Amino acid sequence: MKAKSVAIENLAGTSADPRSFDRRSFLKCALASGAALGTGKLAAPAAAVPMAATSALSGAATQSDAQFTFEARFYEKLPGRKIRCKLCPRECIVGDKERGYCGVRENRGGTYFTLVHSRVCAAHIDPIEKKPLFHYLPGTNAFSIATAGCNVNCKFCQNWDISQSRPEEIPADYISPHQAAAVAQQYNCPTIAYTYSEPVVFAEYLMDTADAGHAAGVRSIVVSNGYMQHDALEQAYGKMDAVKIDLKAFTESYYAKVVTGQLKPVLETLVTLRKMGKWTEIVYLVIPTLNDDETEFRGLAQWIKANLGPDVPLHFTQFHPEYLLKNLPITPVPTLERAKAIADAEGLHYVYIGNVPGHPSQNTYCPQCRKMLVERVGFTASKMLIRKDSTCPFCRHKIPGIWHA
Repeated sequence: MKAKSVAIENLAGTSADPRSFDRRSFLKCALASGAALGTGKLAAPAAAVPMAATSALSGAATQSDAQFTFEARFYEKLPGRKIRCKLCPRECIVGDKERGYCGVRENRGGTYFTLVHSRVCAAHIDPIEKKPLFHYLPGTNAFSIATAGCNVNCKFCQNWDISQSRPEEIPADYISPHQAAAVAQQYNCPTIAYTYSEPVVFAEYLMDTADAGHAAGVRSIVVSNGYMQHDALEQAYGKMDAVKIDLKAFTESYYAKVVTGQLKPVLETLVTLRKMGKWTEIVYLVIPTLNDDETEFRGLAQWIKANLGPDVPLHFTQFHPEYLLKNLPITPVPTLERAKAIADAEGLHYVYIGNVPGHPSQNTYCPQCRKMLVERVGFTASKMLIRKDSTCPFCRHKIPGIWHA
């Protein structure tokens, strides 16, 4: 999902015109008015900053990097002041005064630090359908935040300007976990979303913010590539209320050439999330000539049914040229419809077509009686008929998901 850099849209619960806010004005107003909601004790940063000094934003240029620097949670110490990162499958071995692949974690004298705790470079209020999550609180908004960095380099990345940057290269604001929760409350967002770049690389901030949110009655969701080690996954995403995984393709060659990563760890992540009982949805961005083969669609659908079950929502999403793949065309709608038809035939119950406004395959239908249960127009859920007990009102078939707050 593209991270906007200026306009703050869909500010639920406020009479202010969203178009009158830029990112910093929005956050300054929100944080100043939300600071009184309270703070709690979190892991101490390398140099503690009083909350009073952060309730109004001063901008990255006048802030000390020390307030964003926390000891990392997922690494092991090696001889010679080296460390081995245990966050993602890369397992970077990092020497003193060096950083790992993601560029946001640094070895300082044999201790590994994250440089992006509370260092928010994108913050917006988005419809939950934009993530996309279709079986999670339809029609609600999420306070969506990101820091710089990523542990892969997708050639089609929409947000490459933040995902492929080091934290000191882009403007950012200090938003503590409790401030994030306060902003979500202020704007009537039942959820905080960690998105835009790659939440794997800011796992510590994600975990602390999820704890602060839950204490305030605010949920957490993550939009992720799923390229993560098992222990880190269980600890960090174990705090999430829902997860959306971008499954880039269903071949190792694609992951190696287009993503700079591996497929196998992502599939293992999906299986682990299933075992953990986390509500999970999958997005597959269909790129012409690269991952649009019918055999791949069929293999993907068969794997999902066998390993995750038929009720995991699968979104086949339309590609638009971006970043390093501007030479390829937009995905034809018939290609997306073919992918959906194959997945339907393989027995998946909830297969959607994304990035095609007005397409009927953006709606949710009961797999038993085929009645429409959730109607979507763009990123808006215009009709939601699923009962409080998560059943179809027409035939009482159970519809998996998190439908009501």
